[in-house]
Amino acid sequence: MCGIAGFIDFSKKLQKEQLIKMGDSLKHRGPNDSGDTFIQRDNFNIGLSHRRLSIMDLSEFGHQPMSYENLEIVYNGEIYNFREIRKELVLSGYNFISDCDTEVLIKAFHKWGKDCINKFRGMWAFAIFDKDKDELVLCRDRMGVKPLYFYNKNDIILFSSELKSFHQIPFFEKHESKQGLFYYFKYGYIPSPYTIFENTFKLNPGQFLVINKNGKMKFETYWNALDYSFDGVKSIKKPTSENEILEQLETILQESFSLRMVSDVPVGIFLSGGIDSSLVTAILQKNSTKRLNTFTIGFNEKDSNEAIWAKKVANYLGTNHIELYVEPKEVFDHIDLIPEIFDEPFADNSAVPTYIVSKLAKQNVAVSLSADGGDELFCGYSNYAPILKIHNALRNIPMSFRRIIHSILSTKIGKDLMHHFVLKNKLNSYDKYRKILESLLGNSILDIFDSSKSYWLKDDLVRLFNFSPDSCSIYTHDFCYKDLLNLILLYDQKTYMQEDILTKIDRATMAVSLEGREPFLDNKIVEFALSLPSEWKLRNGQNKYLLKKILYKYIPKELVDRPKMGFGMPIQQWFKDELKPVYQYYLDKKRLNGVGYFNGEYIDKMLNAYFSGVDINSNKFWLILNYMKWREKWI
Repeated sequence: MCGIAGFIDFSKKLQKEQLIKMGDSLKHRGPNDSGDTFIQRDNFNIGLSHRRLSIMDLSEFGHQPMSYENLEIVYNGEIYNFREIRKELVLSGYNFISDCDTEVLIKAFHKWGKDCINKFRGMWAFAIFDKDKDELVLCRDRMGVKPLYFYNKNDIILFSSELKSFHQIPFFEKHESKQGLFYYFKYGYIPSPYTIFENTFKLNPGQFLVINKNGKMKFETYWNALDYSFDGVKSIKKPTSENEILEQLETILQESFSLRMVSDVPVGIFLSGGIDSSLVTAILQKNSTKRLNTFTIGFNEKDSNEAIWAKKVANYLGTNHIELYVEPKEVFDHIDLIPEIFDEPFADNSAVPTYIVSKLAKQNVAVSLSADGGDELFCGYSNYAPILKIHNALRNIPMSFRRIIHSILSTKIGKDLMHHFVLKNKLNSYDKYRKILESLLGNSILDIFDSSKSYWLKDDLVRLFNFSPDSCSIYTHDFCYKDLLNLILLYDQKTYMQEDILTKIDRATMAVSLEGREPFLDNKIVEFALSLPSEWKLRNGQNKYLLKKILYKYIPKELVDRPKMGFGMPIQQWFKDELKPVYQYYLDKKRLNGVGYFNGEYIDKMLNAYFSGVDINSNKFWLILNYMKWREKWI
């Protein structure tokens, strides 16, 4: 795992000095080696910068930028099946001097061009400069495990693994994107292709960006989940019986998990005790002659502590388990790191625990496997089934009648009845009440899903800001999808999983120079899961039906059949006390009004109500706090 950065500059203002600064800002991603290539052409300058974290072939033969004939590459990621591809290249006459996947990638590109990507199983973001064509090719992996940003303004195109590289360039214009702001406050993250800055974008997963010698940009999609979906026209051959499905799935899981153990340095596993991480650990430990290293952190607050379950699973499987219990003060001491690590507003409250467990793992290993993606691929979250039920209940009710119901429930009497009979004793009940009202007027299941995923609803956002967005939802589609549960799973994969979960894992691990790997996001697993009808994912009232059936073979049912817990901080318990002074400082009315587009009076009123005991979702203030701290760092 590494950090890459660079530019193609048609203004010819940028020199090697700026390139080196871009690369050096990513030293945390690659502390073991560095390299920079600067090339001048008649109408542009091009720079490729690399900072290396040595995982495969620790020798100097893995140094980047790497050249082969007319090609030069900088690359971040791992191609787990690179030895298989290398054998094919050797048969075609290619020779190799290293045992690293970078050499395989550049020679595969030389032989097959962009089609080589279809052979790769792994995660990647790379830039290849073709010196014969004077063409720069950027590419990001299918699921977006590895990040890749680019900036395009005034004849300068920058690219990097992280936004912080762009701040090293004096011509980078830090104008905040209003659309990016709206998405952040609505969802807690900014979805691709948007970022917090104007003229700055994330390359979408499964895409190439080709920039020719005249500066013309062309986007090419090489992988699309819809091609493999249950409703898709290119669906793979589907198994027909439960036993056949389970047999095929377990075989794919075993192969894909084992591929993630390929490394020349020690490998460990993040073990939460949940279904996904337990399955990864169980399959790999069964096939290993050595005790695997597993890591977890816990909280003393019982409702937020999965560490007790992780320890039970580790003890049963016989792993070398290391755990760390975290106190509120330790978490708060790390909050100031969030803007530095993520370098655009990011509000997942499990970011700090993930960073802490990454530090713990780094003391023992150089690579750690996570188990992200299982929820979104195999229907793990508890909100999926209720959303489907609400949609099924509403779709046969005429919109005119739904508006009448909405009007009644919007009255004080209607609100009181909802709180007494439906939302009694529920946390954040007012937010839930507002989301029910919004869902009543939704036109599709995605409207209901959008409400469920929002921290600030559309009406809230209008009050929060002094301007209105161009668009308030990322959950729209223009294709026919009959399996509605699979539809919302697909959108969770394309939004929350890619933009929140994978961003969190990449930045938290890379901040401590630890390589994070995602076994569930092997394209063979993803494509198999996409091809299945949702009845195999939510079956007999059970979420993750297939994964549970497989896991029962490895660990006792009592370690599997328990309520799902998250990995976030217990912020409801902590924030009113420990964070109160921080909130009062950063959410001060004058400070907020000074930003220029916040309604400071509205936020001040909400915050005072929250501290006086009114049931207001504390995540709303967490979003504002993280934005203000980010702004303090980067603007």
